[in-house]
Amino acid sequence: MPVARRAGWESEVVKTHAMRAVSELRRQIFSGELAGGQRLFEVPLAEALAISRTPVREALARLAEEGLLERGRGGFVVRTFLFEDIIDAIELRGVLEGTAARLAAERLADPAELDELRRTLEVLDGCFAGERGDIAFERYGEANVRFHAQFVALARSRVIEREIERIYRLPFAAPSAILPDKDYFVSRRRSLDLAQFQHRAIVEAIAAREGTRAEHLAREHARTARGDVEEVLRLRDLPAVASGVAP
Repeated sequence: MPVARRAGWESEVVKTHAMRAVSELRRQIFSGELAGGQRLFEVPLAEALAISRTPVREALARLAEEGLLERGRGGFVVRTFLFEDIIDAIELRGVLEGTAARLAAERLADPAELDELRRTLEVLDGCFAGERGDIAFERYGEANVRFHAQFVALARSRVIEREIERIYRLPFAAPSAILPDKDYFVSRRRSLDLAQFQHRAIVEAIAAREGTRAEHLAREHARTARGDVEEVLRLRDLPAVASGVAP
């Protein structure tokens, strides 16, 4: 196998294993198997997940970005937080993203500035194109993060970008924080269908330079994420999730 091709294949393997590790570790945090304050280390996790340390390292970094873990001395620590903290963080995300959407609409100078955002929207649409109505969860998660970053960038505000990045580091506040769980496929699909409708509406409002409408839609979009989090915690029985979430 050519060196470049082999390197690409190995990169895809690491990426696949990292996403699987993220999903499994997130599940363990939700279920209470990983308790708040518990330290996590690469070697034992790699052995438990039967993968190498590299994807485990990437998974831990990703979960730290989502606010579920904190970097500790020599490893990572599962964060402890109140349920109200989760709700407040998502509400604040909605306020900031709403402001970004309004400014994006008001500051749009050329319709071509929306080209990348529209291409990401097409990628998101493609994630719903499974023959049996399945969703490409991992691809959706990556494209969703990109979509949010792109429309926030259109606001042309370093202050807002910086503050939104800070909010994304709070538990469950990042666009990537909750991905659909096949155990609850029906409710997850309904939620994602609504979220994708909102994505399209946000782009349309920005394109039409309707700032107030764009802001309202972005705030409602965050409320959809809030409902998603509440549903996941309810279905998993909140008291049992008290590892990272204190009632």
